[in-house]
Amino acid sequence: MKIYRLAWRGREMELGRRTRIMGILNVTPDSFSDGGRFFDPDRAIAHAERMVEEGADIIDVGGESTRPFSKPLPVQEEEQRVLPVIEALAKRLPVPISIDTTKSAVARRAISAGASIINDISALRFDPEMGALAASQDVLLILMHMKGTPENMQVSPVYDDLMGEIHGFLLKAIARAEGCGVLRSHLIVDPGIGFGKTVMHNLCIINHLERFLDLDVPLLVGPSRKAFIRKILTPRDGTEPKPDHPAVETGTQASVAAAAIRGAHMVRVHNVANTRATLNIIDAILESDPPL
Repeated sequence: MKIYRLAWRGREMELGRRTRIMGILNVTPDSFSDGGRFFDPDRAIAHAERMVEEGADIIDVGGESTRPFSKPLPVQEEEQRVLPVIEALAKRLPVPISIDTTKSAVARRAISAGASIINDISALRFDPEMGALAASQDVLLILMHMKGTPENMQVSPVYDDLMGEIHGFLLKAIARAEGCGVLRSHLIVDPGIGFGKTVMHNLCIINHLERFLDLDVPLLVGPSRKAFIRKILTPRDGTEPKPDHPAVETGTQASVAAAAIRGAHMVRVHNVANTRATLNIIDAILESDPPL
């Protein structure tokens, strides 16, 4: 796997020698995955500290739910959720903080509060100011593929050429970011598991991640607790397991392992401890050589 050495805002991180972990911190009352467990700032801060102790390389803070059929949140409300948490974490954590937002106004204030990565699920499509902001602030920028918007992305998603269309989308997103002045060495791409995809689409993406390696930027994959896992694990009685069900966590770790084997440089997950254990084994396998 190609090694990438990222340098930004006085930080450095190597990707490719071992699979990095982005810990998810949802500061929302309505997340599909953890149901508002960390909406309280004190609980959110404690959880982030725990994820770092467990092996998270980045903490990704989001204040707006992007679950299927969700509606956009006003800027002020999103800022009220994320800024106090980011400001507190920036003083306590040794790892970089990412702001998960599509709004440049939120990203700007989050960077002032201590964030140094922008995770934009719209890949600069929703806010024309986001690219210029990322360029001017010397931050890393994550560009994700999504078909449509969170509100309509799961309304019968159809592709003529799944892998080709996602590849083309990400190629254009990279060009769009570079056109705004963002350095290619500051970019990471995400094929967008669960964002405008069916179960089979998600499985195919993970199984063929190598199709995106020629984009020549690090690859992030976020399968954690997604609906495709829950649907596959739904028993015959039709009762879909909840996102935090132990079987769903097993499914997440299986997806994480497959993604790492197929070329992911980083995975975005809820359960950092389990993921660190999974990746310790997978990375060891990938680094092994035949005995002399």
